[in-house]
Amino acid sequence: MSKLKPKRILIFNVNWLGDVLFSTATIRNVRRNYPDSYIACAIPSRCYPILKGNPYLDEVIIFDEKDRHKGMLAKLNFISLLKSKKFDTAFLLHRSFSRALICRLAGIQQRIGHNTKKRSFLLTQKISMPKRDSLHRIDFYLNVVEKAGLRVEDRYLDFIFTPEEEEYVYDFLKRNGVGKDDFLVALNPGGNWMPKRWPKDYWAKLADSLIDEVKARVIITGSISDLPLANQIKEKMKEKPLIGCGVFNIKHLAALAKRASLFVTADTGPMHIANAVGAKKIIGIFGPTAREITGPYPDTNVVILQKDVGCAIPCYRVNCQDNRCMKAVTPDDVLTEARKVRKL
Repeated sequence: MSKLKPKRILIFNVNWLGDVLFSTATIRNVRRNYPDSYIACAIPSRCYPILKGNPYLDEVIIFDEKDRHKGMLAKLNFISLLKSKKFDTAFLLHRSFSRALICRLAGIQQRIGHNTKKRSFLLTQKISMPKRDSLHRIDFYLNVVEKAGLRVEDRYLDFIFTPEEEEYVYDFLKRNGVGKDDFLVALNPGGNWMPKRWPKDYWAKLADSLIDEVKARVIITGSISDLPLANQIKEKMKEKPLIGCGVFNIKHLAALAKRASLFVTADTGPMHIANAVGAKKIIGIFGPTAREITGPYPDTNVVILQKDVGCAIPCYRVNCQDNRCMKAVTPDDVLTEARKVRKL
């Protein structure tokens, strides 16, 4: 690939962990096009761990529109910050009006992003919006840079953790009697919205069966906010799993996913992190979401369990009380796949 003239590039990213992880393919491909450029990425603070240590970025800039940058004065200070960094090009992966306006007010001359009616006049290069749900999220973000004329070579994800973070996980497992040859199953029961969550009773039944029948060591993982959920699952169990919620940060979770013999999860950010770091085997429990849009990529080490219950997929009814699409996948369905892994 021939080198393009060096620039000072800002990638204004999206808001959710999984989507920021999807965007790492875009970040890497921008770097390949501009190997000698200064490239920064603006993200919310909660997404910072996704990009911490990313080798294709020179800087990660925090922009919390609903928190520290909520007020007008805070936004003006952020605009001044961007001005001081003298960016000349912005790739707007987020479709918001406010981010495009911020880049305009910060004096960034080239502003490239998906064209929407409200912000069209703020963009210097308008990328036609793909038809809704026609692209995987990875390709949705790559579409911005590819249609802007950059070369896209690949579409895998990047997630970095350190040897020290990996050692922390191994020490925890060793202290809790998990040997290096044990069949370790990590269960990730959380999720950013309720319709994507599998029932607690199902997790408990699965965990008991894994321990009793498959002779697995089971660890329930997630963030500190998932600790009550993990404890509720544990209370419903006959056997005793390990609890990793609040013990591991997101980098530790990645190291755990790589060590585990099996990672069982719904359609969540941790599923994509596990896949990005090369988890041995992943079972993804899908209900309202479509694997073609938010499924793991590559999927060579992934089994997706999803059943047709007559609902349109993808479904964005975040207040759905039925949850029949998730209930349709049973603990026995997951256990059948887990037994196959155990035999390998």
